[in-house]
Order: sequence, then structure tokens, then C-alpha cells
Amino acid sequence: MYNGGGMINERTGKIIRIAGLVVPIVLTLYGVLIQYGLVNNSHYVGDVVFYAIAGPWVVLAGLQYLFGSHGKLESAARLVLYHILAALYIILVSGFATPFIIAWILLLAASYGYFSHTGIRMSILMLTATMLADIFLHIGDSSTLLTDLLVVTAVLIVGGTGIGISQVQEGDGAELSRSRAKEALERDRILTIVNNLSDAVLSTDKDGIIRVYNASSLNLLDTNNSLNGQHINDILELSDTSNAKIDIMNILKESRGTTVRDDLTISITGETLRLEVTFSPIRSNFSRSTKSSSEDGYILILRDVTKAKSLEEERDEFISVVSHELRTPITVVEGTISNVQLMMERGDVARNILVDGMTTAHDQVLYLSRMVNDLSTLSRAERGVADEKETIKVSDLIADLYKAYEPQALKKKLHFDLDVDASLGNVTASRLYLKELLQNFITNALKYTKEGTLTLSVHRKADIITFTVKDTGIGISKSDQSKIFNKFYRSEDYRTRETGGTGLGLYVAVKLAKKLGTKIELTSRLNYGSSFSFHLPVDKG
Repeated sequence: MYNGGGMINERTGKIIRIAGLVVPIVLTLYGVLIQYGLVNNSHYVGDVVFYAIAGPWVVLAGLQYLFGSHGKLESAARLVLYHILAALYIILVSGFATPFIIAWILLLAASYGYFSHTGIRMSILMLTATMLADIFLHIGDSSTLLTDLLVVTAVLIVGGTGIGISQVQEGDGAELSRSRAKEALERDRILTIVNNLSDAVLSTDKDGIIRVYNASSLNLLDTNNSLNGQHINDILELSDTSNAKIDIMNILKESRGTTVRDDLTISITGETLRLEVTFSPIRSNFSRSTKSSSEDGYILILRDVTKAKSLEEERDEFISVVSHELRTPITVVEGTISNVQLMMERGDVARNILVDGMTTAHDQVLYLSRMVNDLSTLSRAERGVADEKETIKVSDLIADLYKAYEPQALKKKLHFDLDVDASLGNVTASRLYLKELLQNFITNALKYTKEGTLTLSVHRKADIITFTVKDTGIGISKSDQSKIFNKFYRSEDYRTRETGGTGLGLYVAVKLAKKLGTKIELTSRLNYGSSFSFHLPVDKG
């Protein structure tokens, strides 16, 4: 059905159709009263005219009610017919002096609703024409003139007032619709932003019932179930670092502004996470204007800082240990060189004493150099400086390592053997990481082997290449095997202490192996030597 102007929606159109049905029927009944002289019949022309007007009017009303109108032209035609029949009824049956003249207000409203200001102007014009026709037919009757003028004026005032009110309401309704649409748009934008945040965001009402949450909340809590309607205490079972349970709702109620805590933990599917939680109360404009202390709800932002806290603690420990490890050799170097300077000033100190002092200082400087090299390697691995992979011909890499370390083995009177398959192929990895990992094992073998053999073996089985560095050195006790990959760990074995290692070598080796995507395998027996191995896939390209 044609809805016409801005006032006419489905419900309004239905009301107009009902009124359009009821009014002609009521006016027909009122005409019957006029016919029998029960009310004023000064304008009544005759029965034929009355029924000629009332019959088509009732039929038109029935059609309008049952079928409505389709299209602008059909609505205009029916409105015109309604106006014509109403005008004829007033002129030839009832006159303006009837209580049902207010029905013309419905015509004004319908005309405005369907055709806006054009419609209402045509309706007023028709009413005015009806009044003039009535006055013309009863010319000389001053009472008719006065009555018509008063009634038409009243109808126009009441109708105009009603339409004016409708216009205001229509404007307010349109403004309200725009405000709601804008609010919905802003809400959708905020939800889009919130759902794209990597941090979990939860919004609760004042009772702690969750009303809004984002996708990251589900990821953090490792669930696909809806959080709406659940209490915040049931969702977030938090503890502090001392494992004391935390009532999150109490914290929310006590917060008077934005509060951040990073000492909270939560257990998710058996894994304990360290959280940084930001609490913030939500206060409406009304609450702020009245200086109310009540909250309308709460916002929680949760961030998984497990890795960050672990790295922070590891960094602090690392700095502490490095500082401690550096202090001893620096103190020895400083003290030794100071003593040598004093002895040189005296001039009567034996040369061998000065040489011993400088040798001690030199050994400590070498120790510091090895530590700096290990720290540099560790830093490169942590920062991924040499993460670029390349195709490496394994046989060439092994030959280069053998040439580099065979002289050192001969100097220590050790046999450096190669046990390499004829066809090894290539691997794809960081050349620097792979080379430094093998160098780490070889230098350790040279350091802790006083006599016997050092063997570098590389074997291929199917598409896997196994690298192994084996020695006949002092070996590693079972109690030490689980600890030697920890940073700065050194065995209590006096033979280990004699070598002056930094305790970083194998810790760096673990980092390098992880970067290469492999794992170190250790086999060792005290006084019988050690074997370090790892595996890499063959490059099939």
C-alpha cells in the first residue's frame, strides 16, 4: 500500500483506514436522524440525495478499509472522493452546525499524511469552497454565515494545531532516529575496535555481570562459550603471586579510578599465566554531575605478560650473574697488574715473578674475552641477527672445521678424527649458527680432553643428517648432566675448574640449536668422555 508522506507508516495507515470506515457509517446514521427530524434538518434536501451521497461513501470506505490504496494516484483519487462526498453531505444533508464536522479534521490529517503540505492546502481549499457554497445556497441567512465561519475557523485551528504537533513530533522522531542510528554506528565502531585489540576487554554492569567482551577474551580464557550474563568472579579465578585467591569484584568496588595490577595469575587449562589487569569504573554523565560515588559498571583490560615477566626476571638474573662473573677476573687482572707495576718500580724483582704475574693477568683477560665472545654469540641468537638461511654443503663445512681445529688438537697431542659419510648432501640453515654450534662442541672437547681422541662424525640416514662430536675427556657426572645447559653453570669437579670456562658455552649451544630447529642430545660417562649430537633434515631442493 502507498504510504505517502513522512507521517504515514503502516500503523498510522491502518488507523486512517479504520477512521475512514467508521466516520461514513456514523455520518450515515446521523443522516437518518436528520431524515426523521430528530435533529436539526434545515439543510436536508431529501432522501434520494441523502442516500445518493451516503451509499457510495460507505462503499468507498469499505473498499478503502479492505484493500487500501496502491500508488500515489489511487490515494489522491480516493482522497478527492472523500472530500467531495463530505462536502456534499455538509451542503445537502447536515450543514456545518453538526458535531461531526470534526470529521473534516481527519481529512486534513489524512491529506497531510499522504501528500504533506500540498495535500493539506487542497483540503483547506475544499473546506473553504464548501463553506462558500453553503453560504451561497443560504444567502440572506445571517445565522448560517456566522455558524459556517465559526465552525470552519474552529476546524482549521484544531486541525492546524494537531498537524503542528504532529510535525514537531515527526521532527523529534526523525532526530531521535538519527541519534539512535549515530549511536548504533558509534557502538559498532567501538565494538570493531575492541574486537581487533590483542588485549582481552571485558565490560560488566555494576553487579559484575559481563555484558560486553571481545574475541581476545575468548582466546585468553581458551573457550568458545559465550561470556554474556556470567559473573566476573566465575570467569576470572585470579590469584596473586603468593597464590592467595583474589575476589575480583571486591577490587572493582574499591577502585575509584583506573588501577593497574601486574601481580595476578590465572590457571587456564593447566597452564599458569601472569596477567596485567587494568580496572576502571564506568560512570555516567548523570553520576558525574551529581557527584555520585556509584558506578554504572566496570571495564577490565587483561594482558598476558607471562613471557614478558619471565624475560624480565631472566634479564635481571642474567645481569646479576654476569656482574658477579665479571667481577672476579677484573679484580684479579687489576690486582695482578698493580703488583707487577710495583715490583717493576723496585727493580730488584726476579724476571720469572713478573712473567708469572703477567701470565696470570693474561689468562684472566682471555677468560674475559671468551665470556664476551659467548655473550656476543648469545646476543646474536636472541636478536636473530643471523637468522637468514642458506644452502650449506655439509662436507665443505666439516672440512673447514677440521682444518681450523686440527692444529689445536695436535698442539695438545690429541688425535682429531673425522668419521664422515661419502655422500651427505646439503642442509638449509643459518651458516653462522650451525658453524658456531659445532665449534662450541669441538672447543669444549679440546678443553676437557687431556689425552686420547676427538672425533667429529657426520652420518646421513634417509633424509636426516646427524652431527656428533665425541671425546675421551673427563666426562660429565649424571648429577651435572641435567644442569650443564644452564647459564653460568660449572661443575664442582676440580678438573672443570682448572679450564677456566665461562659457564656460558652450552647455554649458548642450546639457544643456537633452538634457532636451527633441532635439539641437543648428550651421552656422557664420568672419566670416559662425552658425546654431543643433533639432527638436521637434508635439503631436497
